[in-house]
Amino acid sequence: MKKVVYVKKGVPDSIEIVDVEKPICGQMEVRVRVHRAGMNFADLMMRQGLYGNAPDFPFTPGFETSGEVIEVGDRVEGLEIGDRVIAMTGNGGFSEEVVVSPNRVVIIPDSMSFDAAASIPVTYGTAYHMLAYLGNLSENETVLIHHAAGGVGTAAAQICSSMGVSIIVGTASSEKKEFVESLGMSFVDRENDDFVIACKDLTDGFGVHHAIDPVGGKNVEKSYRALRNGGKLYVFGASSAVKGEKRSLYSAVKMMMSTPRFNPIKMMSSNKSIFGVHMGTLKDEKILSNHLYNLSKMYESGDINPIIDSVWDFRQIADAQKHMHNRRNKGKILLDFISN
Repeated sequence: MKKVVYVKKGVPDSIEIVDVEKPICGQMEVRVRVHRAGMNFADLMMRQGLYGNAPDFPFTPGFETSGEVIEVGDRVEGLEIGDRVIAMTGNGGFSEEVVVSPNRVVIIPDSMSFDAAASIPVTYGTAYHMLAYLGNLSENETVLIHHAAGGVGTAAAQICSSMGVSIIVGTASSEKKEFVESLGMSFVDRENDDFVIACKDLTDGFGVHHAIDPVGGKNVEKSYRALRNGGKLYVFGASSAVKGEKRSLYSAVKMMMSTPRFNPIKMMSSNKSIFGVHMGTLKDEKILSNHLYNLSKMYESGDINPIIDSVWDFRQIADAQKHMHNRRNKGKILLDFISN
């Protein structure tokens, strides 16, 4: 069996594909043959050694996979060999086979492709957790989405549209303007425009109800200023710590030093809220399972439809990560573990 291994901190070309023994399935586990694995920006940060919750090197990354059950432990109920599933691995998903707890496996509807299934847990799960679960998003509210053309950004835009959000502001690079606008967002050029001013202008000076920020650093403070009184900010990443394929300690330190510190007493007057979100460290598996169930129903009803940027043979993972480093993707990047 083959799997991807980060052997050390380094550039994408430092990634190795290794042969290992197939994993052993315990009595309270299931073994899944992986068809697709979703790639996320966190996977790039872990390779550079800039992700706080990463395992020690060497390790296999990969938070989310889709595939079919090929072995079921003696004490597992509700799952059978041949079931088409999402498997939430936490890490280790970039592998031809994975063994996981049945609590981290969700059966997918027949109408859902393996591509769509592998695109949902992290991106849609994160967006849904922030906006619907924590934010209680409601009709006619307004939302600011950073990295609007990426996996979480496109997922959030679709969720917002399905819930009747009146204004969605999306920041991205200039070449992605048409794509962002095609998803129903008001485009803001992240390099040349001031998104705080744009949010105020589009909301009669009030600001947005919700802002999702995967950038970190000084961008967090600006996102906070883009909120109206009573608004909610969700911080779920730190992409500004990564500048290119090579690890940059300067960029990482700059991001940390420029991230604002908020005083809860001073925040009281504005009634604003800030949430730190990391689905990989969420302890209550029932919450995530419920999210995935709700999202599968939204998929079946046509309210959401994952946008796939590209599917790469897992042996081309270095090129796939370079594609993401260069901010070329529009939607989700997947790795194919079944075609060859």
